[in-house]
Amino acid sequence: MFEFQSYHVLLAALGVSIILAFWFPRFLSGREPATSALLILFGLISFSIVPGMPAALDPVRSPRVWEVASELCVIVGLFGTGLRIDRLASKAMRAPIFRLLLLAMPVTILAVALVGWYGAGLTFVGGLLLGAILAPTDPVLAGDVQVGPPQEGGEHPVRYTLTAEAGLNDGLAFPFVHLGILVVSAEMFGAWDAGMWALRDIVYRVLVGGLVGIAAGWQLGKVLFAWPKENALSKTGSGVVALAGVLFAYGASELLEGYGFIAAFLAGLTLRRVETGHEFHQRLHNFTEALEHALTAILLVALGAAIPALWPLFTWNNLLVGIALVFVIRPLVGWIALTRTILKARERAVVAFYGVRGIGSIYYLAYAGSHVELVNERDLWAVVAFTILLSTVVHGLTAGLAVQRVTSIERA
Repeated sequence: MFEFQSYHVLLAALGVSIILAFWFPRFLSGREPATSALLILFGLISFSIVPGMPAALDPVRSPRVWEVASELCVIVGLFGTGLRIDRLASKAMRAPIFRLLLLAMPVTILAVALVGWYGAGLTFVGGLLLGAILAPTDPVLAGDVQVGPPQEGGEHPVRYTLTAEAGLNDGLAFPFVHLGILVVSAEMFGAWDAGMWALRDIVYRVLVGGLVGIAAGWQLGKVLFAWPKENALSKTGSGVVALAGVLFAYGASELLEGYGFIAAFLAGLTLRRVETGHEFHQRLHNFTEALEHALTAILLVALGAAIPALWPLFTWNNLLVGIALVFVIRPLVGWIALTRTILKARERAVVAFYGVRGIGSIYYLAYAGSHVELVNERDLWAVVAFTILLSTVVHGLTAGLAVQRVTSIERA
């Protein structure tokens, strides 16, 4: 007799949801601009109407599952982002990146914290944590605004800025996530605690993550291309060795209490500097991109499946945070931060607006939820889920065309 097991129903529904999400947009254009939003939508529909489906994983009750899944996705995405960059930019092209990382991101965190505190009724500490969770742009869902694959060339300042920002700010947001966790868990948080946080979470962990990533990327390059020279691993065409290398870089950095996300990005960036013209970099990028897309698709369908549990908390107060971030805070803060850089006015506007939110925010909130008891945790998940959905719709439908237009204009 036929036996309908919920696990098999889940696999069938998951497969159909992903196929439809990638297939439907092809009727509208040659791109997949709405794929991320459709993955969330089909996840919501599948778990709501398909009979025999298992219960969706509640991110509040099972944060560890969400943490591990999103962590792996971000690691692969960051490594692939590093591989994309063909050349290290000039000082003038690096300036917008540092402005976004060192000025725009901290101001965005504070602005989101204030909106969450005053507008959504969160505690200030909860708002601060929410700001750190939502402030980083996403390396996984921002493919339309990043530079092309290795050796494609033509790295426009707009794409270069958005790519490098996405590669670095996931790791640089971590100190503020740790700050929020420390304040939540501590009975008192004074000047001494703040000083120790700055030394440990900003100076030491960033430095360790950077050094481990560079060392691992260089060593991996030698293993792939140079040792042994006459029979190098790059001749096999297998990308799994490089994936193992980035997992090592991430794990080693975390074991040394460094930021693994920084290590993952810099490992890819450093590896790209070894045998720069070798065609293996293209094959490696294709491998990591395919793996990244697979992991992302599953995670976004799962996010859609979790929305019904969060739906009652999609209140106007909570939605206000995501709307303010996408349409006001990021565009305004980014525009101001990029003043007097190499970017022209239209380019500044595009870089400021297209700060895509996504998988990194899922990881940070799941990480916080699995390490400390959060007040209003379900509200935080509702805000994050809505913000990602809003970003996938608004940015996903317009980013490819907007960036293509601004980068096709001849620079003076």
